[in-house]
Amino acid sequence: MLPSRRGRPARVTAFAALLLVTAAAGALAGCGDTGGLRDAGATAAARSPARLWPGLPPASSPAYDIGEVEHARVEGVAVPGGDIRGADPVAAVRAEIAAHPDDYAGTGARYHETSARMADCGTENPENPEDAGDTEDTEDTARDGCPVLRPYYRDLTGDGRPEMALGFRLLPGGLTAVRVYTVEKDRLVRVMSYDDAVSAVELAGRAVVVRSPSEVAGYEYRLQWTWDADQRAMLLTSDEMLRADDGGDGDDGGHTGRPSPSASPSPSPSSPSSPSSASSPSPSPSGDAP
Repeated sequence: MLPSRRGRPARVTAFAALLLVTAAAGALAGCGDTGGLRDAGATAAARSPARLWPGLPPASSPAYDIGEVEHARVEGVAVPGGDIRGADPVAAVRAEIAAHPDDYAGTGARYHETSARMADCGTENPENPEDAGDTEDTEDTARDGCPVLRPYYRDLTGDGRPEMALGFRLLPGGLTAVRVYTVEKDRLVRVMSYDDAVSAVELAGRAVVVRSPSEVAGYEYRLQWTWDADQRAMLLTSDEMLRADDGGDGDDGGHTGRPSPSASPSPSPSSPSSPSSASSPSPSPSGDAP
């Protein structure tokens, strides 16, 4: 007679149950081993912000006008086909210098040397290959004394078209002018303007980050501008003092404390013969950013 098959399922079920009991016992024993759950202690009680001087009347207007919104057309600079890469950055700088003679014209002007050195920048638009400015070994400083830095391109507004980030030296002195331009109706428009003693300039996503030395040893200022569609400008959205990455002494004394509306021209790459000068942006440009 053939053996009965009815007893096999019962034996399998009993064996499976034994395995489950063994596994559960091992798991419970492991709770006391290193790596098990531990008491993290009491949770600190959350505190809501405490308002000071609730009777103090709230201010209705700023104490200082520091030009927080920059939106200005640059006259006399063509934008062929509405493509900002075709605009001449050096011409944009010259246009702003012409618009602010008190800052640039004559030996008594604050940045008279910048104006004088513009003669070294040439007159033609420098070559702007699609990947210009994307590599760290590309020359950032101007030749032959031109104070204008080469441009970087990236979509900062989210409309799919690149903006132009420029920088140029404010001479004599150690300040750098940082500018951002966009195009509106085939016209060049400046949407960010800031002057400071600059340690580095970075493009982080759609933000412009400026790092400047602090008077406090080991710390630096980090300011960030991002596009605001309502104001149609890059607005200062973060102003912090943080420990410097390199732990440097940061004692430069050049930081202006708050962004100052710069009357200076927008930077652009020096002429074909002069790429541009100065504290070059330490961009981490990606993709479309030269």
